[in-house]
Amino acid sequence: MFLLALLGSALVGQTAALVSPGGVGRLPAMGWNSWNEYACDIKEEDFVKTAQLMVSLGLKDAGYEYVNIDDCWSDKIIKRDPTTKEIVPDFVKFPQGIKNTVDLIHGFGLKVGLYSDAGTETCAGYAGSLGHEEIDALTFSNWGIDYLKYDNCAVPSPSYDDEYKYIPEDAVETAPPTYDWSTSKTAKRFTAMGDALLKQTRTIQYSLCAWGYAHVEQWGATTGHSWRSWGDIMPLWAGKDRWSWGLMPIVNAASFLWHTTDFWGHNDWDMLEVGNGDLTIEENRSHFALWCAFKSPLIIGTRLDAIKPEILRILSNEELIAFSQDPVHGSSAKPFKWGYNPDGTSDREHPAEYWVGTSVRGIHLFLLNTRETAVNMRVLVGEIPGLREVATADTELVLHDMWTGQDMGRFEGLISVNVARHDTAALRITTTNGTHPTPEWSPKQLDQRISVGVAEPASEGKFLGTMGKFHGGWESALH
Repeated sequence: MFLLALLGSALVGQTAALVSPGGVGRLPAMGWNSWNEYACDIKEEDFVKTAQLMVSLGLKDAGYEYVNIDDCWSDKIIKRDPTTKEIVPDFVKFPQGIKNTVDLIHGFGLKVGLYSDAGTETCAGYAGSLGHEEIDALTFSNWGIDYLKYDNCAVPSPSYDDEYKYIPEDAVETAPPTYDWSTSKTAKRFTAMGDALLKQTRTIQYSLCAWGYAHVEQWGATTGHSWRSWGDIMPLWAGKDRWSWGLMPIVNAASFLWHTTDFWGHNDWDMLEVGNGDLTIEENRSHFALWCAFKSPLIIGTRLDAIKPEILRILSNEELIAFSQDPVHGSSAKPFKWGYNPDGTSDREHPAEYWVGTSVRGIHLFLLNTRETAVNMRVLVGEIPGLREVATADTELVLHDMWTGQDMGRFEGLISVNVARHDTAALRITTTNGTHPTPEWSPKQLDQRISVGVAEPASEGKFLGTMGKFHGGWESALH
């Protein structure tokens, strides 16, 4: 037995959030971004073609709406007009300017995102917006931009250095416990652009790419709609390559920050690498399922003109997207058992494996297998937050597979699922008549559990007076 060891902050609610007209930013953004596949090798044609494909592949109908132009869109030499101080587009890449590209994409019924930086230059050395927030916000609005990704490179030192440091990747934190991170210079740089955007007649979704610095999760929702909470992602299962991280270190970070996501403000665990690199189909499934579970923005980062059918099916999964975009429950799923490690353990290779969330459709389980072989993952109903209210009654429940869209059978007491290496079982639990077993439950409610066994897989034991079982007989591997 191990005592439950969730961080105290995990029960603290999110700060007051910015509420924008038309529901902009209430739910996690969905779209596509150029950086992962194109980097600086971009041109107008790429974005117009992507818009066409988002429509023809059914991604627009699935909820993806933003076509986002990342770094390198401006003139790297001229940078700004000497008279107006507006950023000058690269007229080789965008012959008729950014507004023309925006108009073309709007013609498909989609929205357009653009990229800038809270420093003097972008990460690739193009014009940044520090000190030019007002003119840039006006320019973006005049061009018809709907979404702004705002990065964190080229910050002048020492004038813009924070008094205290918080860098989550390096586990660096120097501030006293009572320090208000919203007063930091990092917060002020990002808030300056947020304030400038609010002055425009156009509502622009604001994505802060602050890499988790200055505890952005504590103040990001007051000025924007999402905030990067970790460093850059790359298509690796685990580990790190230079400044970019694989999936498991990011999931580990999410294990301790899930509680800071809700309506109007979302932890952004970076763009989707689904379909990129050498990720296996199971790893791609885990990546997408967990980003949906976390209520992270779903921003596709793979080329659509050569997308494989199995990757398109993952990105188009209606039930997982419905959880991400649930209109009633805005909270991320939360870990309730680590599985491989004792609860509350930080481990960048084996983070929390057992997650629970809720939606209008029922209670949802996300069972992540971080091991190198298939694993039988077992959980008693009495262990699952949100189901403890029904755990003492002799009540049958129905288990549903969100990957296949099929019910897997009735059960009571025990869920036992074989999960392939690096795969994630995405399950939904309802009553036998299809209703939500505990519709008032939220992941942010206080966990009444005192202790739980996690050193070994959950055993059948004595529960509901009988051994838990599936009445549908389903206990095969998920594929």
